[in-house]
Amino acid sequence: MTTATTTTPFTVISLEEAGAAAAANGFGMGGPPDPDTGRRGRVYIRRDAGIESFGVNAFYQADGGAFVIGEHDELGPAGSGHEELYVVVSGDCAFTVGGEELDAPAGTAIFVRDPATKRSARAKEDGTIVLAVGGRPGEAFKPGPIESISGFFRLYREQDYAGALAVLRSGLETNPGNAFILYNVACMEALVGRGEEALEPLAEALAAWPAYKELATNDDDFAALRDDPRFQALVS
Repeated sequence: MTTATTTTPFTVISLEEAGAAAAANGFGMGGPPDPDTGRRGRVYIRRDAGIESFGVNAFYQADGGAFVIGEHDELGPAGSGHEELYVVVSGDCAFTVGGEELDAPAGTAIFVRDPATKRSARAKEDGTIVLAVGGRPGEAFKPGPIESISGFFRLYREQDYAGALAVLRSGLETNPGNAFILYNVACMEALVGRGEEALEPLAEALAAWPAYKELATNDDDFAALRDDPRFQALVS
């Protein structure tokens, strides 16, 4: 299915079609079915349309009752530090922003100014779509860590760890030294059998974001390294 049609000088994307296709392909790291996850998909509008001046994506949730926007803030190594505007394009949502619950039927716009504010949204109808636009005040746009590795999650779910590693290395060119990307580089190096090469990016990631130590301790991606004294020293 074609999700974007480019006709000079504009691009057309059907969010409903692209969202349903993205949901069918899976979201994030995958894992067992979860009622909170439902059938969720991300449409990379900025990337697919070739937009360079601002960040914009859409999120699709096929199942009412599940998250269309997972709970998050825009801080930390996986965050972009953006202000974000959410627009409910179709369906109906229940947003939670900074602990306050907000009804958000189609046509509602919610602006979250502070990157530290926790936010999430549950779809109240099947096929709900939320558009998200973000950027840092006074700064030229650059893709955040998640968007810069957009192909990684699919490749990881498919167990193409070498391909996933290549995407992560490309993402480091846009976000050098990013702890989230470096942590996953270490995971992929371990999974392709290069435990020695995994230690340096893991050390860099943990130095930049020590909270990842607890995650690494129990991460099955590091199973082959778990008894290595150097790994144990890093996560202790």
